[in-house]
Amino acid sequence: MPHLRLPAVDHGVVSAIWAVVLGAYVYFGLVAVGVHGGTAFIFAALSTFFIFLFVRLYGDDLRSD
Repeated sequence: MPHLRLPAVDHGVVSAIWAVVLGAYVYFGLVAVGVHGGTAFIFAALSTFFIFLFVRLYGDDLRSD
């Protein structure tokens, strides 16, 4: 039986995907509670940047299979 695995993806790409998805969640969440669109965009952009840094620095899997 062949072992099926996900393809190898660089950790920076994974970090960027997490950041964009969670940044969009922050943006739409802020707009949903009544925050002005420009303010929501600024907070979402800052959140996206810091989420990217956090996942990039601390999100690496340390297991070696």
